[in-house]
Amino acid sequence: MKIEEMKELIQAVSEANVDEFEYENDDFSIRIAKNEAKAVTAEAIPAPAAVPAAPESDQNDTKIEGNEVKAPLVGTFYAAPSEGAEPFVSVGDTVKKGQVIGIVEAMKLMNEVESEFDGTVAAILVENGEMVEYGQPLVVIQ
Repeated sequence: MKIEEMKELIQAVSEANVDEFEYENDDFSIRIAKNEAKAVTAEAIPAPAAVPAAPESDQNDTKIEGNEVKAPLVGTFYAAPSEGAEPFVSVGDTVKKGQVIGIVEAMKLMNEVESEFDGTVAAILVENGEMVEYGQPLVVIQ
């Protein structure tokens, strides 16, 4: 199964009214299950790893106006290219459309998240290493 097919499958299960999906063949198996918080977990063979649900955030109390860059898939958000490295962007930074603002790791694959807008980073809505859902706002750009 190609990564694009996996992304489409994860997205379809996320949007569907199903709680669990499982597929298995000779080469691999995949199990996607939604918990009550609507987070998606994935397990793959030979190295299965359950993905915990994202904790509830208190950041929704104050809405910051601007364009939201959203998570392209379910996974773990990383603000920097490696441990100890400077983050891709910080609040106040100027960004251009197409500039990498973070990484979402899904099933051991690193997916760059690019800004869809030109502007200034007004807020970073997720923490480094935090689980994100498909379509979850990550960064606000004004």
